[in-house]
Amino acid sequence: MIDYQAFLNRLDEIPELANWRQSLPAQIAAGLSEDRYGDLPRWKDALAALPNLSPETTTLDRSRVGADGPINEEQRQQLHDALKGLHPWRKGPYDLFGVHIDTEWRSDWKWDRLKDAIAPLAGRNVLDVGCGSGYHCWRMRGAGANLVVGIDPTPLFVMQYFALQKYLCDNSVAVLPMGIEHLPEKLQAFDTTFSMGILYHRRSPFDHLIALRDSLRRGGQLVLETLVIEGGPGQVLVPEDRYSKMGNVWFIPTTDTLEAWLKKAGFKSPQLIDVSQTTCEEQRSTDWMTFHSLAEFLNPEDSNQTIEGYPAPRRATFIAEKP
Repeated sequence: MIDYQAFLNRLDEIPELANWRQSLPAQIAAGLSEDRYGDLPRWKDALAALPNLSPETTTLDRSRVGADGPINEEQRQQLHDALKGLHPWRKGPYDLFGVHIDTEWRSDWKWDRLKDAIAPLAGRNVLDVGCGSGYHCWRMRGAGANLVVGIDPTPLFVMQYFALQKYLCDNSVAVLPMGIEHLPEKLQAFDTTFSMGILYHRRSPFDHLIALRDSLRRGGQLVLETLVIEGGPGQVLVPEDRYSKMGNVWFIPTTDTLEAWLKKAGFKSPQLIDVSQTTCEEQRSTDWMTFHSLAEFLNPEDSNQTIEGYPAPRRATFIAEKP
């Protein structure tokens, strides 16, 4: 069920990625080591319980990514139960043979905010850093990308990707169990690199921005989405402890500051394409993600503040070019 061979064969067709392909099997094995992740056997059992179905249609270019085809009620219940075994589902939504996976995030809303402002993805090789289960990877492929490589070190998300891959059957999309620090240095292979919801988790924003730059070919485009605060140049929020109940939030800049960071990291022509405050309609608890979500992270007396008293989450999206 967990088989990257067809994807690795695709890398052999792309000269800029062929050398990386040689080291990937060992990296994948390390990222999915049962010695490191005790829940892996349970998640693998959930994958093994997925029914064998024959999709007649697949959908990658609409809100609910998914597949459809003949299925009986017994199979649908089996599918539902196996997918629930991969809880929690964070990014989506998906629909597989009539089973609607109502994920915590309406990730389609984020896609709708940026899709018309970025360089067309048709024919491009794309990297998605911190991709989760790969929802946006599938949308990128649906927009015509030649190859989409998602990377995320969380093995549950990789298992969720393989559950989807079983029915979407597209070897030009893969989610690899690793972080950006495991990419070869100065890979310079991708036409577009996405980093969405990652920068504020990094202790050094400049190291992350430089790693993103080094993943791109000359003239390639970065799509960066991250938390921001209101304010002017040079202003940055450094939470003392937690931010919105997250313990690993290090820096939240203003949009002016983030633009300056992009320039200092070697990007040219940074352009702000969207700023949106996250709502409890976009991020919420569901039957497929039953833990606390944004509603519990905000001040119950003032939804414009986090529970800790900081400004509520606002997200900005920039595009920028590697010279």
